[in-house]
Amino acid sequence: MPLSTDRKKQFRSIAHALNPIVTIAGNGLNDGVRAELERALDDHELIKIKIAIADREIRKEVITEMCSSCRAEMVQQIGKVAVIYRESKQQPAPRNSNVR
Repeated sequence: MPLSTDRKKQFRSIAHALNPIVTIAGNGLNDGVRAELERALDDHELIKIKIAIADREIRKEVITEMCSSCRAEMVQQIGKVAVIYRESKQQPAPRNSNVR
């Protein structure tokens, strides 16, 4: 289910204070990065990611692939930083979740 405009706005304001949890560099989305994305989304639901790839088109492809492989929703992308959201299947600990 896609996020509503109001919900995205709320998530963008929350994400403003977050630091990037995962950095994706020249190797792209390898198995280690995917595992870390899964763990971070399960723990925090809303995460900020830094994509350290210079080419805009490749960066856009990586973000699209990342969202589809993790079943996450893109909230915002500004330059080399993206914010994604996926509701956790289990109730995350309130101290870990960025949205609760």
